[in-house]
Formats: sequence, structure tokens, C-alpha cells
Amino acid sequence: NGNPQNPYCHGIDGVMEAYYRSLKSVQLYGPTNFAPVINHVARYAASVKDGSQYFVLLIITDGVISDMAQTKESIVNVSLL
Repeated sequence: NGNPQNPYCHGIDGVMEAYYRSLKSVQLYGPTNFAPVINHVARYAASVKDGSQYFVLLIITDGVISDMAQTKESIVNVSLL
């Protein structure tokens, strides 16, 4: 939703609203390091143990990923969350 302190959306409508809002404000430039972002979101997901919430991480990119090896490792490590 664009708020790093409270990054939650309510339902699919909230996810879609955050997506459309991000399309208007995102500015693509490099270097593009995804691993820190993936790991940050994973900490939120790991805090919910009862399955009462789900987490969606939308990554918008121009196709150039500067930390590809770390990004792959992060995705694999958090895939169970």
C-alpha cells in the first residue's frame, strides 16, 4: 500500500488499489536489489503463524535485477511462508 510502517491491505480490493496506486508512483532505476525487500516482507509473513492472513509481494521491474543470486535464494527461503 506504500506505507512501510503499516503495509497491510484489506482483501483483494485493497491489493488491487495498492497495485494501481503503485503504477502511478513507481520510478524504475538501478541498481535493482530485490533480496532486501523480499526478506523484509518475509519478516511480516513469518510473524503470522495461524494462517489467518496471506501476503502478496508485488514486484514491478524493468527486467534488470542486480542481485539475482540473492533474490533467488530469498525466494526459495521464504517460499514456505
